[in-house]
Formats: sequence, C-alpha cells, structure tokens
Amino acid sequence: MEDQTLQMFKELTEAPGAPGSEAPAREVMKKYIEPYADEVYTDNLGSLIARKGSTGPKILIAGHLDEVAFMVTRITDDGFIKFQALGGWWEQVMLAQRVTIQTRKGEVIGVIGSKPPHILPPEARKKPVEKKDMFIDIGASSKEEAEEFGVRPGDAIIPVSPFTVLKNPNMLMAKAWDNRIGCAIAIEVLKRLKDEKHENTVYGVGTVQEEVGIRGAQTSVNMIQPDIAFAVDVGIAGDTPGISPDEAASKMGKGPQILLFDASMVPHRGLRDFVIEVAEEENIPFQYEALAGGGTDAGRFHLHGKGVPSLVIGVATRYIHSHAGILHRDDFEKAVELLVKVIKRLNEKTVKELTFK
Repeated sequence: MEDQTLQMFKELTEAPGAPGSEAPAREVMKKYIEPYADEVYTDNLGSLIARKGSTGPKILIAGHLDEVAFMVTRITDDGFIKFQALGGWWEQVMLAQRVTIQTRKGEVIGVIGSKPPHILPPEARKKPVEKKDMFIDIGASSKEEAEEFGVRPGDAIIPVSPFTVLKNPNMLMAKAWDNRIGCAIAIEVLKRLKDEKHENTVYGVGTVQEEVGIRGAQTSVNMIQPDIAFAVDVGIAGDTPGISPDEAASKMGKGPQILLFDASMVPHRGLRDFVIEVAEEENIPFQYEALAGGGTDAGRFHLHGKGVPSLVIGVATRYIHSHAGILHRDDFEKAVELLVKVIKRLNEKTVKELTFK
C-alpha cells in the first residue's frame, strides 16, 4: 500500500485493542507519532501521551485506543465460549460475525452463534437474540480442547474486519474506526505542526477504556493538566436510508462535526465559538452535531481541576459499534486542517480571552 496515510489507517484499525487490552493498538500509534514528539510515555492505565514543545498553553488532542469488543467469561463443557460485551453492542449486528480471541498462545478464530431460527417458535424468531443466549464457536469439541488452544477467561475478543478501500477511494471501511480515526488525527496534527510556528505545547493522546466508562481520559488529563482539550471521536452519519435530519443531520464528506451537546458535556462556549470562527475564516467546511445520549473523553477532560475548556471534533461514520464502519477520507483531512489552524492561533493571550468568554 503506497499511500502512507492509508497504511497508517490499515495498521491502526486492524490492530486489536479491546478495553483494558489496548497494547497492540498503542504500539501502532506510538510507531507513527514518535517521530513528531519530543517525549512519548504512558499513564498507569496505558494511555499513550506524546508531547511536542515545552512552553505556552498545553493543548491536548485525544482519540481513544480501545474499540468495542468482548471478553471470555466461561468455557462450556462442550468447548463453546461465553462472553461479556465490552462497550455498547446492538444484538442485531453480532450473530454470524467472525471474531478472534487474543490468547496467550496467539489468535484463535471463531464465529458468534446461537440457537438456529429453524427450531425456534414463530414468536421467538421475530425478536433479536439476546447476548446472554449467544456463544462463540471456535471449533473445539470440549472445554479441555479449548483450553489447549490457549483460551481462558479474561481473554479479549476482537471483531474480524480487514481495512478496505471501497470503489470510491475516499470511502474507507474498517473495524475500530471508533476510535482509531481520532488517534490518526492526533498523529497527523503533530506531524503537520512539525514545521509550523505556534506558541503551544501540544499533546497527542491515545486514551484507554473509553468504551467502558471514559477511564483513560481521567488518568491522562491528570498527568497532562492541559489548558485546552479536544476529544476527536466518531459521530453519527445521517446519510443512510431512513434517518431524518432531526435524528442525525451530518453527512459524510461534508467536513468535521463540531459537537454542540452530548450527555457528558456542554462544550465550553468560548472555545466552541473560537473554533467555529477559525473554520469560517479559513473556509474549512464543518457540520454541527448534537447527541442526546452518549459521551466522549471530553466529558472527563472538561471537569479536571478547575475546569478545562473542551470541545469534541467528530468524524461522521456509518455503522459504528459494529464489525465494519465506513467514513470519508476528506473528513479526516479537514479535521486535521481545522485543528492545525486552531493551534496556530492559540497562545497565552487567546487562551485567556476565550476561557472567560
């Protein structure tokens, strides 16, 4: 794959990174961000922190390393795997999907199964199968054989979905866009700032355990103590059949989302208006988004210490929290451009002014 950005996307999205088991994804992010950082380290939960600069306001840009996944909880006597969901999974998207169990002996492939519909009563066929009635079939004939394969309770289970460039080359399909695209944006922002003049210390961060309670956000913000924080995450794409603009108005390829509201944060008004002003002056397309439910790492960032002006920059993505999401490359490019332009305009004076707006 000649395109270096596509290669980065491929490595980031294909790396396993269940909540609590983010090390493989972290190593990929470290590989790509280290050349543009003065220092790279982790907090005690495993969030990656890459620092560039040492003077001026501290600006945090974070994606989260973890993806929605599962964990082995039990092996049945017949060798089937019972599991716990890690993050929000809709039962409709789970059955008959391939997964890999990350064991101490290597990856073990399997498929999510359930009782076949052919033997269910008619009324049961009309309802989604509940997670508690699903299992993973790894081809083992007994508990002992499954254990010989290396499987044991606590092992992470990851969706199987190779990174794919669709026929329209701007449309990119992969697992874990939620939220390796945020990690990719953090990497690319540090890369593009390498030769740009600005007056800030910039932190590119890959947080852990976002999908199970926004946990790495808290430990990483405690370490950095930023003056400004941006969470870069996926947002809902409202451009597939059946979605009304009142449910989700964003369209893929129309620019990054600026989140006006979610269940974890009302963004800082001064920072929000500053970013919108920069986007308008620089002719960078953007979209407004508001989510009644859900939250991001910014929900923790903005509550640190005396409060940190924070904002969510989103990338409209189809089919999040499933095996295969789709996003548009232009939205990645424009999100990076917007953050770079914003950082170039930030300094002690502008941070102080926007903080108290």
